[in-house]
Amino acid sequence: MPSTTTAPETDPSKTVVEEITGWLRLYSDGTVERLTPPGAEPFTVIVPPYTEPRNGVTVHDVTTARGVDARLYLPAEPATAHRPRRRPLLLHFHGGGFCLSSPSWALYHNFYAPLLRRSSTSPASSPSSSPLRPSTASLPPLTLAMPRFSGCGTSLAARTRNLDPAVERLRDEADFARVFLIGDSSGGNLVHLVAAHAAAKDDGAGADLHPVRLAGGVLLNPGFAREDKSRSELENPPSLFLTEEMVDKLLALGVPLGMNKDSPYTSPSLAAEAVARLHMPPMLLMVAEKDLLHDPQVEYGEAMARVGKTVETVVSRGAVAHVFYLNFFAVESDPLTAERTRELIDTIKTFIDRY
Repeated sequence: MPSTTTAPETDPSKTVVEEITGWLRLYSDGTVERLTPPGAEPFTVIVPPYTEPRNGVTVHDVTTARGVDARLYLPAEPATAHRPRRRPLLLHFHGGGFCLSSPSWALYHNFYAPLLRRSSTSPASSPSSSPLRPSTASLPPLTLAMPRFSGCGTSLAARTRNLDPAVERLRDEADFARVFLIGDSSGGNLVHLVAAHAAAKDDGAGADLHPVRLAGGVLLNPGFAREDKSRSELENPPSLFLTEEMVDKLLALGVPLGMNKDSPYTSPSLAAEAVARLHMPPMLLMVAEKDLLHDPQVEYGEAMARVGKTVETVVSRGAVAHVFYLNFFAVESDPLTAERTRELIDTIKTFIDRY
């Protein structure tokens, strides 16, 4: 994406060349104004990091000279003899049509902090932007923390000097042989793409990045779509977090120049065909029954099965829409949303425990 701004534009020579109602304006000079639509304000509030435990979790933001910003969720209590020292690691890629959102938004915090407690994992969020560049986005936060088995002759003190304490603890307590990618909406597409990039780098031998091993991927209501609209896009109702306009325009802006939704980045069948000869890790695909993108999500699971990949598709039944589990107001007030969210978290935990 071009350079961005969150301030209103006052230059009279600038014109709006594209707009996603309530969310984004793209101007003629290439700048982008990101907006918050009415009703979404509580979900887009930035939750600052905190080191005093809240409900058993601490939150840490990590910035390095390499320009990698990551949010880490850590259990409040470090490893002890009564609890396994190393936990599986979740690496999260946030959604937003490749153009919007931040891992520090309240809607992510209110889901991933409880997920850590329920699944006994150590989540690490994606970088604070989600560009569609899988070749360069491969596991960036993990490279900060993973154990260093190279550098012979270099003292341990030299290798760990200036390491952020939260990163150091993650390195000591996370099981880098059991890394799970997880992403919601377009972040689910990134799970597929990053896993494919890792598999390609390993020349088909498996998603092991020495010493990091991808054990699986979790695609939560991923952003797969086609130029030819599916039945679910035409019949399912829009929601605050996904409208037909957002599907059409955000994905058009997010894919590489010259491409549209019929590309390996968003087309369910083309995404599967692109990895047919790669050794992909097992995937868990979570689909919401009333999601606009329900049909292409199901198509992705079917297409992956046709090319011999392991994909478990689980549908959240009833009147639940795109990324329903991130709507913490509905989770707290609507019994169906609350129950489907509990089921989703339990399904994720079971998948992680299996692999």
